[in-house]
Amino acid sequence: MKKSLLALTFATAGLLAVPAAFAQNAPSGTGGWFVNGNVGRASLNHGPYDAHDTGYAINGGYRWSLAPNFALGAEVGYNDLGNIHPNNIFNNQPVVDRSRSQLHGWTAGVNGHFNITPNWYLSARTGLYSWTGHGLSNDINPIRKRLSDNSYYAGAGMGYDFSNNVSLGLNYDHYDAKKRNVDLGTNMVSVSAEYRF
Repeated sequence: MKKSLLALTFATAGLLAVPAAFAQNAPSGTGGWFVNGNVGRASLNHGPYDAHDTGYAINGGYRWSLAPNFALGAEVGYNDLGNIHPNNIFNNQPVVDRSRSQLHGWTAGVNGHFNITPNWYLSARTGLYSWTGHGLSNDINPIRKRLSDNSYYAGAGMGYDFSNNVSLGLNYDHYDAKKRNVDLGTNMVSVSAEYRF
């Protein structure tokens, strides 16, 4: 019994030391140049499309520290949101042909990084989305169209700052892309990694 109590005491002391160890490595600021990448599930559920594929994005920019726990910045980036097969209107199964959606483009906008604890953070981003895509129109007789336009993107996330330089996060982003009765607006849930210089 005494050995069990002693082991429990050491285990409790060890667990109490973990936050103190992390606090010593807690980041002191998130301002400066950064680059990040996302990979995740891109979903499209408009018109003839209701499926998902793998998407990715890469961004870079600069953030200014406005407070000890808040930084605001500008970013530019590129994304590819995958190729999604349309559904067969008769049995809701994927159609295997050249009618897959395609959406990719360039982003330019603003982002924020807010630390709710020394290591855990919330993030947000929004801006201009200059996109190019292919997709079927939402008509009785769908027509495949190649389109490009400017619209918007927006997203939010949360994650963990391992140091002043490295963080991992989970994000939700929406990329708006509509034109001439074709809606390629895509949502992406992704994991991100960021490096700050």
